[in-house]
Amino acid sequence: MTAEPDVTDETAEPDVTDEIDVTDGAGPAGPTKPTARAEPKEQTEPTEQTGPTNKEHHMSALARVQSAYARMEAVDRPEIWIGLRPRAEVEEEAEALDSRVAAGEPLPLAGRLLAVKGNIDVAGLPTTAGCPAYAYLPEEDAPAVARLRAAGALVLGTTNLDQFATGLVGTRSPYGAVRNALDPERVSGGSSSGSAVAVALGLVDLALGTDTAGSGRVPAAFNGIVGLKPTRGLVPATGVVPACASLDCVTVFARTLPEAERALAHLGRPSGRPLSVLPQRAPGPWRVAVPPTAQLGELDAGWAEAYEAAVARLVAAGAEVRTIDLTPFTEAAAMLYEGAFVAERYTAVGSFVDKLIAEGGAGLDPVVAGIITRAREVPAHRLFADQDRLAALRLRADAGLGDADALLLPTAPGHPTSAEVAADPLGANARLGRFTNSTNLFDQAAVAVPAGTVDGLPFGVMLIGPAFTDERLARIAALLRPWTRVAVVGAHLSGQPLNPQLLALGAEWERTTATAAAYRLHALATTPPKPGLVRTGAGGASVEAEVWRLPAEGLGLLLADLPRPMTLGRVELADGTQVPGFLCEPAALEGAEDITAYGGWRAYLRSRD
Repeated sequence: MTAEPDVTDETAEPDVTDEIDVTDGAGPAGPTKPTARAEPKEQTEPTEQTGPTNKEHHMSALARVQSAYARMEAVDRPEIWIGLRPRAEVEEEAEALDSRVAAGEPLPLAGRLLAVKGNIDVAGLPTTAGCPAYAYLPEEDAPAVARLRAAGALVLGTTNLDQFATGLVGTRSPYGAVRNALDPERVSGGSSSGSAVAVALGLVDLALGTDTAGSGRVPAAFNGIVGLKPTRGLVPATGVVPACASLDCVTVFARTLPEAERALAHLGRPSGRPLSVLPQRAPGPWRVAVPPTAQLGELDAGWAEAYEAAVARLVAAGAEVRTIDLTPFTEAAAMLYEGAFVAERYTAVGSFVDKLIAEGGAGLDPVVAGIITRAREVPAHRLFADQDRLAALRLRADAGLGDADALLLPTAPGHPTSAEVAADPLGANARLGRFTNSTNLFDQAAVAVPAGTVDGLPFGVMLIGPAFTDERLARIAALLRPWTRVAVVGAHLSGQPLNPQLLALGAEWERTTATAAAYRLHALATTPPKPGLVRTGAGGASVEAEVWRLPAEGLGLLLADLPRPMTLGRVELADGTQVPGFLCEPAALEGAEDITAYGGWRAYLRSRD
């Protein structure tokens, strides 16, 4: 068990050379984060002014598509996809998109790669909801897909899911169980399994999922990414195969919170539901409700400590923490599958499932089929009784929250292996929904974010709040961001042409130093001019470097758009410490001038003036 969770860069893409050190800013080795003791800014909708702009995402759409398909081959995870668009077709669309951008057309998401859960319509790709016999070919995109495409996103394909979006595990699919992005022996989480893993593995920038019981949040937590579950109805659910139509939400996965917010800003405008006027917020710091640890129930080893560390980070950032009774939330959560509300799943696809069973049941997941067919037997009087009970629980929950801005919880109580889920499919799934099942029943918004690791695997938390407080929740979640450092030796140095990329990601200069005496620096024939740093060991020298600190998610964005021959890996500094930094592929050095003797890139540039 890890007593003090190690906060690591799980939001960055996982193909960084060697392991990346990331600190949470709380200890001596980490950056000191500014506190948030001023009055928080209140907004009712997501803004578009988050994350890098088009110009900062300097890779062309075509280059991004080519890189994505190459990475698909490299990671070899066919179970992620149900319908993958032909590469030539996507490349043609990318070239047209690049031409539109070059002509000055404003496309805020230009070239961002998108995966879509297999129960959401994408024109020209079969919508299966994870059941081959259910497949139909939509003639138009669901509004959620159309809005992201209109902003410049490129759809690569539709992703695997727990059949009919019934499950939180990611194993209930005839297309195969989707393995976790970091540990293939563990479940990916569901039902939006393929979408989450596609983002976590760096195959796409954004993915759409759905969330009825937690399907847009549990997979985010298990794969170390961000999951936004907006206010119910904020994003239209038209063109989505329903699980429980009165509760379903279209959700967003991304490796970073700003990217997820940018996508939601386009998805929710115009809103699929009339915007309500939020009550006037009482002045003061962010107020976060936290239950006693004992009320969380049994958690995996180390998860209670990781949760407490997340609470401590919020306190250190200036939030006011207050205690709340979690009982109404957990009692409502149990009602989603154990009560009458499960009958809506039969309303959605029950007749189809009955017919398919009568024909032999080919392609039906037996666990899913059992849940849906048993829901047929729920009596009407029980639904009315459960509605009354739910209303009473919601009153208690709202009273407990009071004027708190958010409730902070672990996203899930633990992360099971695939074998553990296979041994007890219903029990394992029920456990995973302990904290997520009540959110839509209570008409609340939520955001799930990484909050470190426990024993090398991601640990995530979520913030839950009243309907239409989506932006508020994101602002609080941003206080939990882990930070990292990056060493730069060339065009990203202060005053150099690419330094604005660091500034746009929220990076802050920390110090000027030098590498260990183990590197060679070469002038590359690139635009803009930049050097290539390679480690040689013997025969190396020390090179001037700057160390910048930035949100860990920013490192992922840098890596996503890093053009060859540049790479990201460990750079040893003169004091013996190692930080992520820009390196160069050795093959690019052929014919390049060795400029190590100048001591650094800036000295070399001055010599040419």
